[in-house]
Amino acid sequence: MDARVDPQFSELLVRLYGELDGERPWDAFLEALAKWLDATYATLIITAPGTRLPGTFVTPGANPRYSASYIESFFADDPFRDLPEGKVTSFSEFINQQAAEDYAAYRDYLALAAGEQVLAVDLRFDGRFEARFRVTRDKALPDFTAEERTALQTLVPHLRIAVTLFEKLQLAGAEHGVFHSATEGLGLALLVLDRNHRIVSSNAVAERFLNEGEGVRRAGECLAFDAAEPRKTVDNLLAEPGKRDKVTRFRIPRPERGDLIATARALDLPAIHSGTGALALFLALPGEEPPLEPETVRELFGLTMAEARLAVVLAQGLSLVEAAQRLGITHNTAKTQLRAIFAKTGARRQSQLVGILAATGA
Repeated sequence: MDARVDPQFSELLVRLYGELDGERPWDAFLEALAKWLDATYATLIITAPGTRLPGTFVTPGANPRYSASYIESFFADDPFRDLPEGKVTSFSEFINQQAAEDYAAYRDYLALAAGEQVLAVDLRFDGRFEARFRVTRDKALPDFTAEERTALQTLVPHLRIAVTLFEKLQLAGAEHGVFHSATEGLGLALLVLDRNHRIVSSNAVAERFLNEGEGVRRAGECLAFDAAEPRKTVDNLLAEPGKRDKVTRFRIPRPERGDLIATARALDLPAIHSGTGALALFLALPGEEPPLEPETVRELFGLTMAEARLAVVLAQGLSLVEAAQRLGITHNTAKTQLRAIFAKTGARRQSQLVGILAATGA
């Protein structure tokens, strides 16, 4: 077995995967890619089909004026796209198959950017979006060799995985923001604890309660309670990973400012994630818990409005038959919507769904 590893290729993969959750997730990789292929610069464009502006456009080291010019004047009509999926294609072989007038504008842009030699690969993801990688070499330099094309082709499976991971990280971040906004809109405090009682996430309402310093407070990076009972309840929830379906409510005494009602919802995570969130705590003052609205449920769990309306009615204690009658839908429609609600909320039965909705203040 040949155990040799190309250290440059290995370092390139480190740059590709290691920065995906950073503030500038693609810059270091694209710089390394350009260097690896002796190019002037490398570009990533992520866009949805039919849009006239890219969602992501990254070209480290390029003149910002040229990048802005491409986005504003050339992107929408760029002919150098819709390439064979996943296949490295050079600009020269592309234009040999096109009429001269079809690529004149793009060549004008390349002349402006002092580039002419381009290797490209387009990746498409189920019609939802596409990623275009472009590696450009100054027109004063020789064109890319067959070996360099092969090297870029070898990287394509990694590019596909990295873009997929990037999309999931972006989606998770957006969902996290919507969840925090929705809980704040309800007037609920949200705290996420890891298995060591460390606070890993909190919203503005939670920070207000913590800063008040009565009943519940920060102790370094951890959550601390003044009274023994809530402390014992949280200790037990974090120590018993088997009770993942249980939603627990308890009171946090606050003699001066009024007791808090806490709803605890365990987060089902494997042991390898012991340093991440394990328990979600929703805190509210009695009487300040507003009724759960369908719009809020829709935002929290990604439901359709019809599914959200059904979920809210079920949370009021009605059976599925009764809920269908109240909403004016058939029982079969209600069953179909309930299956979709289960899939999106993670519930496996109706009682568990009611508990999950209770954890959000229903």
